[in-house]
Amino acid sequence: MSVLARALAIRRLLDPAGGNAALRLLRSSNLPLAGALLPTHLGAPGARIPTAELHERLDIDLEELRPHLELPERTGKAYCDDWRAAGLLVRRAASDARGETYELSPDAIDALRVLEQLEAPRTALTESRLVSLAAAVRQLAIDTDPDVTRRIDGLRAERARLDAEIARLESGDIEPVDERRARERATEVLVMAQDLPTDFARVRAQFEALNHDLRARILDSSKTPGSVLDDVFRGVDLIESSDEGRTFTAFAALVRDAERSDELESDLSAVLSRDFALALAPEARRILRALVRQLKSGSREVQVVLTEFARGLRRYVQSHEFQRDRALRDAIQEALAAAVPASRRVKPYTAAGIELELTASSLRSAGELTPHDPAEFEPSAPLEDVEPGLIDFESLAAIARETEIDFVELTEAVNAVVARGEPASVGDVLEAHPASQGLASVIGLLSLATRHGAIDRGAVERLTWTGSDGAVRSADVERHVFTKEIPA
Repeated sequence: MSVLARALAIRRLLDPAGGNAALRLLRSSNLPLAGALLPTHLGAPGARIPTAELHERLDIDLEELRPHLELPERTGKAYCDDWRAAGLLVRRAASDARGETYELSPDAIDALRVLEQLEAPRTALTESRLVSLAAAVRQLAIDTDPDVTRRIDGLRAERARLDAEIARLESGDIEPVDERRARERATEVLVMAQDLPTDFARVRAQFEALNHDLRARILDSSKTPGSVLDDVFRGVDLIESSDEGRTFTAFAALVRDAERSDELESDLSAVLSRDFALALAPEARRILRALVRQLKSGSREVQVVLTEFARGLRRYVQSHEFQRDRALRDAIQEALAAAVPASRRVKPYTAAGIELELTASSLRSAGELTPHDPAEFEPSAPLEDVEPGLIDFESLAAIARETEIDFVELTEAVNAVVARGEPASVGDVLEAHPASQGLASVIGLLSLATRHGAIDRGAVERLTWTGSDGAVRSADVERHVFTKEIPA
């Protein structure tokens, strides 16, 4: 690549409209704010937070930061909207509940990793890294060698080295790796583990881009017959059969392999039990301990996205929804083609004399919506004047007994039974004084026993009463006992 081409490519990365979001964050004026808030709430691997909860957390943090930073009077929601528009936050529908969640985009994770490395630089050159590099190059040279003889010689040399190492250990010459080298190797593992969230997010972003690209190709399939449309109708999952899909499927198969997962978990537990691991930071130990779980959860999430995209693509074609989108696209293109010559004679802001009622409105919050309640528009029955009449005390008492439990009557019944000198259960009270209010009397007695009596745990008593319809009913409840009279 020439100097000019490289300079233009880098300038495109800095483009505010379509450049790299990580560079936009690193060059933005509110980098201290984003660099502190985003990793605090979304820095954990695979972290997702409901949108309303993140808005509230940011509002609390902003109150603490305003005395120390020159911040405008903006809410956490406003900052989230800006970061989402800049490609730093991804807003998705929650899979396990109603609502939406926020998560970091791959570019945001890259930018935060750069800040972390600038704050705490890592050693650029270590023995562990050189050994890993040399081993990887050696294995690549063996695996790609077309000469079978040289590949066999390399494998035999490796086997001889392993045999010599086994013989040395069997002879008692045991010399574990010193703590300095062990910490270097553990650091290399941590670096790779910390890259996993970015890798998963990037794979998911690639699947989303591939899904959009395939839908666009379906709309244009009339110009390229048989390419995408025919494959979908034959039942081929184009997303899963893509390069990204095949690579991730192979990785997911390794993660789901129970034997390999158990081996990796056992190895991690053994590493964390070594003496050198005690010198690692608590955060580093936590990352290593959760590595297998992170691999499985990240793989599962991407697999769900992959499956949804594949099914959605097939459904998009088989339901003929693409035909409606194709007709809409053609109508828009025809309108744009007609607008070009018309713009030479008519200005875009010229009044057309036509009123168009929009089918949707731009809303900033769901609170701006007022649900339509048909009951509010139903005409009510006309009010009629009722001649005043007389009512006696017995009628008022009957109305009160229909709406309230007569605790005075129940208290007297309990005291009358307890006065015999022995504890009485709720069943004993009902047997001596049947429930005059049906189920309400039973509930009242249980309430009184809870406050003024005792519950015999494990003992069950059957309570029987007669309802207002004359039917006899019963229920098995824990035995409630009155041990003394209830104060009036």
